[in-house]
Amino acid sequence: MKKINVLIAGASGYIGLQITKILANHKNVNIKYLCGSSSIGKTISFFDKSLKKKILPKIIKFNKHLLEDVDTIFTALPNGESQKISKLLLKKNLLIDLSADFRLRKAKDFQKWYKIKHLAKHMIKKSIYALPEIKKNLIKKNRIISCPGCYPTSILIPLIPLINNNLINNKNIIIDSKSGYSGAGREVHKKYKNKNLYASLSAYGLAFHRHNSEIQQELDLNTGKKNQFQFTPHLSPMFRGILSTIYLDLKKDVNIKKINKCLKIYYKNQPFVKITNSEKFLSTNDVINTNNCIISVCKSKYKDKIILLSAIDNLIKGGGGQAVQNMNISYGFNEREGLSG
Repeated sequence: MKKINVLIAGASGYIGLQITKILANHKNVNIKYLCGSSSIGKTISFFDKSLKKKILPKIIKFNKHLLEDVDTIFTALPNGESQKISKLLLKKNLLIDLSADFRLRKAKDFQKWYKIKHLAKHMIKKSIYALPEIKKNLIKKNRIISCPGCYPTSILIPLIPLINNNLINNKNIIIDSKSGYSGAGREVHKKYKNKNLYASLSAYGLAFHRHNSEIQQELDLNTGKKNQFQFTPHLSPMFRGILSTIYLDLKKDVNIKKINKCLKIYYKNQPFVKITNSEKFLSTNDVINTNNCIISVCKSKYKDKIILLSAIDNLIKGGGGQAVQNMNISYGFNEREGLSG
């Protein structure tokens, strides 16, 4: 099978590096260009020594002429930048974006939550919010693949089947998520310089974290219901990983066995979603360096309530791994190619 040529924009960031590391070992991919801004002229191994033995191009500045030589563009850039690139795409190009640029279906919602004007409104209809376990059959039909945020990935995967099967009260969902500080990007040390990053746990974005918008959108779109939830994210003193703890009220005559059975049936053919036996206490260590989402259904001290634990690696399943998974689906490659699960 002929290899596809790939460009990675934002290659030296945490997510860009993960994509590079995965694709460097992908049998169907040739990394043609690595692009950056502050890292121009450097080798990618400067940022990750594990890539030293790989033959990879030096980091260069992006320009539109590079699109002529590639099939797929991965963009791990600040919000707003991928919208600019989307307007330059050639017919043969597939854009796989890891920012929020095409996650929201309405440009006015993007402006409301991200405080910048959408620069490519006409391209939104050519994009898909690509949570592969939910949208697999639609991914091939779109030129722009918008990868979900890290928190939403850990939240939507367990919740959508339960709401669709009418097993839980969808008006009182409480979500408590804790993420490694890599989720805030390389500038995290500047953003949180007074937070004692390596030795404290910090709540942030209460009620108005930007990921609220895509969680609400995708829960409602994929269930056909108006859902209500509270979402509180925390920055924790670990480099990577997300653990979401979700508190749910059960519908009448529903028990923990029914919840577990529903999730296992729904995801039985999904290679990266693992439903554990009930009552397993999860750790982010269970998923680090994998593309897995592991879910555990746990009892509450109240019979009409349960607690869900959902764990992912924010840089892989919540970032570069999910992007490559979407690429594999789009091109008809083995979905597992290049990925650890």
